[in-house]
Amino acid sequence: MRNFQQKRGFRNILYSGPVLVLLGILVLFFAWGVVGFMGKMQTTRENRKIAENKVAELQSEKVRLASEIAKLQTDSGMEESVREKFGLAKEGEGLIIVVEDKNPSETPNEGKSNWFILFFTKWFK
Repeated sequence: MRNFQQKRGFRNILYSGPVLVLLGILVLFFAWGVVGFMGKMQTTRENRKIAENKVAELQSEKVRLASEIAKLQTDSGMEESVREKFGLAKEGEGLIIVVEDKNPSETPNEGKSNWFILFFTKWFK
């Protein structure tokens, strides 16, 4: 009987108001921590996606640079690179430079205002 009363006394303490309030506060504290952790997980997911995209971008850049290096290791690739950078030509080759006219010639517009002006200029000649 005494053992039963001891268990009952422990149960009474466990179910008392202050202990339940304390346990409720602990549950809320842990729930707040879980919510904060979930927010950090979301930020981490976004950062991971950004990092994966950067890695893919860098890998494609690596492939492009490797192909350029392989191209520059050939004689024709070196020649093409020198021609692009320095504008050199082989012996016997010519160079044509196309220059745009800075002052383009103006063509008269055949609009409604011109026929009226032309009519009066021809009338008074």
